[in-house]
Amino acid sequence: MLSTGAEMSFLGVEQSMTGRRWIGPAPNVERASEMMAQQTDLPRALCQVLARMGVPAIEAEGFLEPKLRELLPDPRAIKDMETAATRFLSAVRNRQRIAVFADYDVDGGSSAALLIVWLRQMGLQATLYVPDRIDEGYGPNVPAMTELAASHDLIVCVDCGTLSHEPIAAAKEADVIVLDHHLGGETLPDCLAVVNPNRQDESGDLGYLCAAAVVFLMLVEAGRQLRAEGAKGPDLMALLDLVALATVADVAPLIQANRALVRQGLKVMAARQRPGLVALSDVARMDTAPNSYHLGFLLGPRVNAGGRIGQADLGARLLSTDSATEAEALSQRLDALNSERREIENSVRAAAMAQAEERGLDAPLVWAAGEGWHPGVVGIVASRLKETANRPAIVIGFEGDEGKGSGRSVAGIDLGASIQRLAAEGLLVKGGGHKMAAGLTVMRANVEPAMKRLSELLAKQGAENSGPSDLKLDGALMPGAATVDLIEHIEKAGPFGAAAPAPRYALPDLQVRFAKRVGETHLKLSLSDGMSGGLDAIAFGAFDGPMGDRLVNHGGARFHFAGRLEINSWGGRQNVQLRLEDAAEAN
Repeated sequence: MLSTGAEMSFLGVEQSMTGRRWIGPAPNVERASEMMAQQTDLPRALCQVLARMGVPAIEAEGFLEPKLRELLPDPRAIKDMETAATRFLSAVRNRQRIAVFADYDVDGGSSAALLIVWLRQMGLQATLYVPDRIDEGYGPNVPAMTELAASHDLIVCVDCGTLSHEPIAAAKEADVIVLDHHLGGETLPDCLAVVNPNRQDESGDLGYLCAAAVVFLMLVEAGRQLRAEGAKGPDLMALLDLVALATVADVAPLIQANRALVRQGLKVMAARQRPGLVALSDVARMDTAPNSYHLGFLLGPRVNAGGRIGQADLGARLLSTDSATEAEALSQRLDALNSERREIENSVRAAAMAQAEERGLDAPLVWAAGEGWHPGVVGIVASRLKETANRPAIVIGFEGDEGKGSGRSVAGIDLGASIQRLAAEGLLVKGGGHKMAAGLTVMRANVEPAMKRLSELLAKQGAENSGPSDLKLDGALMPGAATVDLIEHIEKAGPFGAAAPAPRYALPDLQVRFAKRVGETHLKLSLSDGMSGGLDAIAFGAFDGPMGDRLVNHGGARFHFAGRLEINSWGGRQNVQLRLEDAAEAN
């Protein structure tokens, strides 16, 4: 990554309408993009994005066309992988009874679906078990594992299990394989294989993979072993839509192999061959080819809704079904649950925000806890607090003396490791996760000392220095330059998401030709520079702050606007739209 060097405010914006300073590309990034544009004939705006991402000019063409076969790691580089794949195939050959124990989120559901679909194509019907978030909590538990072991030969735990020593020990009558990515402890559970790139004895080079990617690699290794025997397994490329969905929804960084997995997975999804994703896309009213935004903000939350406030296995069942009728019914149910989830979230968010603001949003840790807060939404609310304060955030819901909480972190702060340390110190009943997200269970009497201690641990990592985030921009564009063709070129640098943010541009010195409130908090705009025509814009949540009222009551003033350009399809036509994130007075 190129150094940003000394950062000056872009367009002189020291404090925007959302309270942020605008930062443009550093001089060395500008120089690198100029050189790349000259050497490659790629559009300058695209070169700015590539230079910001640290892509050398000589590698630009290859970066824009990532090849999965070149970027996919050797599955055997992960410990226990060969053992896991060999035992898995043995169960298939011997027609043994296989159970899949999955987490209740998108990553867990996608991981389970990968195995269920693969096994179905091999003629086996696996048992799916997803624990109830409220009654059983995260991961394997003793009663469930004991019961599954009594009626199955092999249990595969996906997106969970790395810290489940006692529950796995209870599965005495079956072999257990763990396919996970959550941070491992000093010891591993006593089972046949723990395949996890975030085990403590791993290098961490593949720690960016989500659980579904780990499952996919296990299936790649199983395919290799089958070919060595002269046999053939299912088409793995056709499963990449599930890997892509999990990778984006679990906010895994879109780097290295993940970038190729998601890119190829989006192509598979666009072919609309998986009944569950077709039905879910339709109920979410997706009318364009899928991209990472759709996965993270339209499909992911709906798949998650079952595990958050409904029946925990709905998401995995939707993703694994081969029945269009069942898919339509499940997608409708999940869509309704997602609407219900939003209402619950809004209530909890208001209370949590008020509490966090009273404590202060400038501490190393922003946190809130409340009676009866639904455990299915505390993670989403923690994410909202994190975005507001740009600090690690924890939100806890109490039922009686026990509280279940979820946390989200900011770049550079390892929340999962700190939560795990708190559990080891006895301040938490249990806790774990990964760098950017973690879960915990805490007794009421310990919540204050636990949060104080967590704040201390995060402060040592520099969390108290986070402060309000600057808005980083890739450059400036005039409305006339924002064309569909340009956006299609820029999209080749994607997919964009965690660790690979989508390009943001400033559109300077524009007038508001039209402004209209849409719904409760959104704003629709038409902008113009007075020369090259207009540009449509949409600002979600504009009326949650001062930006909405100021732009509606603009009085003919001129403004600088900042946001992300996207292609809006309507009635068979395509036009460019600005997803407006910020604005500032043009002096």
